[in-house]
Amino acid sequence: MFPTPPVAPLRPTAVTRHGETLPDPYSWLRDRKDLAVRAHLEAENAYAEAVLAPTAALQELLYQEMKGRIKETDLSVPYRKGEWWYYSRTEEGQQYPIHCRRRGSPTEGPEVVLLDLNALAEGKSFMALGDFSVSDDGWLLAYTTDDTGYRQHTLVVKDLRTGEHLDLHRERVTAVAWDSDNRTLYYGVEDEETKRSFQVWRLSLDGGDDVLEHQEADESFNVGVYRSRSNEWLILHGGSHTTAEAQVRRAGTTDPWRVVLPRVADIEYDLEHHGERFFIRINDTGRNFRLITLPVEGGALADAVELLPHRGEVMLEAHETFRDHLIVHEREAGVPQMAVHRFADGEMHRIAFPEPTYECHPHANPEFDTVAYRYGYQSMVTPSSVYEYHLDTRAATLLKQQEIVGGYDASRFVSRRIHATAPDGTQVPISLVRRVDVPEDGTAACLLHGYGSYGYPYPVSFSSTRLSAMERGMVVAIAHIRGGGEMGKPWHDGGRMDRKMHSFTDFIACAEALVSQKIVAPDRLAIEGGSAGGLLMGAVVNLAAERFAAVLSQVPFVDVLNTMSDATLPLTVGEYEEWGNPNIEGEYAWMRAYCPYSNLTERAYPPMLVRTAFNDSQVMYWEPAKYVARLRTLNTGEAPILLLTNMGAGHGGASGRYDRLREIATDYAWLLTTLRVVG
Repeated sequence: MFPTPPVAPLRPTAVTRHGETLPDPYSWLRDRKDLAVRAHLEAENAYAEAVLAPTAALQELLYQEMKGRIKETDLSVPYRKGEWWYYSRTEEGQQYPIHCRRRGSPTEGPEVVLLDLNALAEGKSFMALGDFSVSDDGWLLAYTTDDTGYRQHTLVVKDLRTGEHLDLHRERVTAVAWDSDNRTLYYGVEDEETKRSFQVWRLSLDGGDDVLEHQEADESFNVGVYRSRSNEWLILHGGSHTTAEAQVRRAGTTDPWRVVLPRVADIEYDLEHHGERFFIRINDTGRNFRLITLPVEGGALADAVELLPHRGEVMLEAHETFRDHLIVHEREAGVPQMAVHRFADGEMHRIAFPEPTYECHPHANPEFDTVAYRYGYQSMVTPSSVYEYHLDTRAATLLKQQEIVGGYDASRFVSRRIHATAPDGTQVPISLVRRVDVPEDGTAACLLHGYGSYGYPYPVSFSSTRLSAMERGMVVAIAHIRGGGEMGKPWHDGGRMDRKMHSFTDFIACAEALVSQKIVAPDRLAIEGGSAGGLLMGAVVNLAAERFAAVLSQVPFVDVLNTMSDATLPLTVGEYEEWGNPNIEGEYAWMRAYCPYSNLTERAYPPMLVRTAFNDSQVMYWEPAKYVARLRTLNTGEAPILLLTNMGAGHGGASGRYDRLREIATDYAWLLTTLRVVG
C-alpha cells in the first residue's frame, strides 16, 4: 500500500472564454507568497519521498554509478583568444567549474583563475553563469550570474590585473558585448515582469550615466547585442519566433545604429561580417533560408548577391565567417552537416563524419584569422568529443573525448534510425540505442524521449547517465516529431499553431512503431519530456494513456490555456507565434483541443513522476502543481502520481553537478522499478 497523498483544497474559481466556462479550482496555487502554497508543495515532496523510500538503495547505487563514470577532476579543451588560452576545470568534490587562463601557451606558465563558481555559490542553493566576456586588451572580465534559478542575471566587471571587482552592478542583464576601446560595455536588459529582453544600454567605465541605445516596442520581440567575430562591428539583433531585424554600428564609434534590412512580417535573418560584406542568412524566398551578402555600407534586399539559394531539402541553420573561410551549418534528411567554403577559389566541401546519425556543433572559435576550426561531435554511442579541423588540408585531430571512468566499450552498443508512419502518412524518424545483445523480440523495456517545439531538433547525443538504463537492458529512443526542426522549417511549421496536434499524434505513432516492430514490450514503454516536451507528455497521455507504462514529466507546460491567456506572465506574448493566442476564438479552439490541464478526464492514468522548481521562470511551478492536484481527483488507476518540487532551483533543476546527479538517480530508480527492470 502506498501512503495517502496530500489533497490540495478546492477554492472554486472558473474562467469563461468564448462562451465556454472552465473550472480552475487550484488557481490559488499561483500565489507564491501564500504560506499554504509552500506547505502544499512541501507536503507533496514528503509524499513523493515516502513513495520512493523503497527505492532508496537503488537511488544510491545509481548515483554512485553515475558519479563513478565522471572524471571528477578534469580540464576542458583550452582555446586561444588574443595572447591568452582560456579553459575551465573541475575538481573532485566541487559542484561547479573553475574558469582559468594561461598566457602564451595552453599548458605552460602560471595559471590565472578568473572565476571560481564554487566560491560564488557559497551559502547559495543555486548558481549559474550567464555571459562571460573579456575585453579586447584581456584585462577586464564582464560576467553575469543567476543565484536563484529564475534566470535573472546580475552583471559585474572584474579587473583581472588586480583581481578586484569594479563598483558596478546591473540587474536583469540578458547580453553583454565589449566595444573596442576596452572601456565601453553594451548590455541587454529584460523586463522585470514579462522577462522580455527589451532594451540595450551602453555604459562607460569612465563614469557618467548609462545610455539607452534601443528600446523595443514590439512585445513579441526580444533584443540582444553582440560583437562580430571580426571585432569590427557591434550588432543589435531583435526578433520574434517568426520575424527579425538587425542594426549595426562600427566598433569604436558612436555612429547612429543602422538597420541592415527593415523588419518584414514572417521574414527572419541574422548576419555575420567579413571584409566589405555582411553575410546574411534569410528566409525571404523559402522557409529553409538562403545565404546572401550585402555591402557593409548598406543596400536593399533586391541588390543582394546570393551565395547559396534556398533548398527545399536542406535547412540552412547557421553560418560563421573567418578571414579565409565560411562555415555553413546545414541539416539534410534530419542529419546535421558542416560545409566549408574557401573564399580564395570558391572550393567547397563538407566535413566527413563517421556515423550515420550524430550531433555536431561549433566549439570555441573566437579568432577570426585562423585555418584551425574547432567542432564538437557525439552520437548516442560516441562520447562528447572536440576536434580541430584544418580547413584547407581537411585533417581532423581529436583533441579530447569525454572520458568514461571505469571504461566504456562503444562496440557493446548499437544505434540506428527507424521511421514511424503518422496518421497522415508522414514518415517520422526515431533514433534509438540499445546494448548489442538485447534482443528485438518485443520484451525489452524502453524510455522514449520527445520535445517537438520551437523548431529545435532533438539532439542525438551521448549520455553517461543513460548507461545505467542501457546496461540493464533498456532501449533508449528519441521521437523526432513535427514541431521540432529535424527536417527544416517545414517540419517545425507542421507541428505548431493550428497543426500542433501533429506533434502528439506523431509521438504516439513512434511509440506504436517501437512496439509493432518488436523493439520494445508494449507494457514496458516509458516516456519522458521536459518543458514543451512536458506539454507533449500531458497531451499524449490524455490521448492514449493505455499505451504508456510510466511518464517522467520535467517542468511540464501543462496549463496552456490559462498561461497563454495571461500576458503579464513571462514569455507569453512572444509565444503566441508558437501556440496561438487564446484570446482569438479560432486559436483558442485548437489550443483547447490539446491543453493537458483542461482535457484531464476520469480514467486510469499510468504512473507519473512530475518535476518542477519553485523559481522556474519558464514554466511556473503552479502549472505542474495544479495538474497533479486535478489529475489525482480523476485518476481511477492505482498507480501513484508524484510531484517533486526543487524549492531552490529553476527551469533546469539543480545547478550543482552532484546535486543534479542525485535528481537523475532518483528519476531512474523510479523508472527502473516501475518498468520492472532488474536493479
